[in-house]
Amino acid sequence: MATIHKNLSVYDASTIPDAKDFKFGIVVSEWNTEITEGLFQGAYQTFVASGVDENAIIRWDVPGSFELIYGCKKMQEAMHELDAVIAIGSVIQGETKHFDFVCEGVTQGIKDLNVQNDIPVIFCVLTDNTIAQSRDRSGGKHGNKGTEAAIAAIKMAQLRKQAV
Repeated sequence: MATIHKNLSVYDASTIPDAKDFKFGIVVSEWNTEITEGLFQGAYQTFVASGVDENAIIRWDVPGSFELIYGCKKMQEAMHELDAVIAIGSVIQGETKHFDFVCEGVTQGIKDLNVQNDIPVIFCVLTDNTIAQSRDRSGGKHGNKGTEAAIAAIKMAQLRKQAV
């Protein structure tokens, strides 16, 4: 596994752009709430620790990971002042091909949003084989993918600002 020797929460704060003037959106799937709430907390806490005002972090909830695409699209359209959006979800392998279709659809949908729109969307959707793997990556032994997503969002917001 890619994260077996990496803690997702470890980063060098001195390499992170100043985020105090940025505004972020986070769209969170309500499916697998234990996992998505852990990811949200990781992202939220990282934003605050990086100087983002709590009022500059907007959260919307959607029913499942597949709905993240629409939620992020609507957030991009409704809130042009956002500097980046994070899509937070968790899809855990089951007994059917549903897992494959959801993972592929969400991945392609979020990619499409990044190609079609100016506000970057960060992919923070865990696609694990077991709930234990998801726990390990949402605040467990491998850290928190939400933290990693927040750092990516800050860096992409800075890139967007510089590219104007």
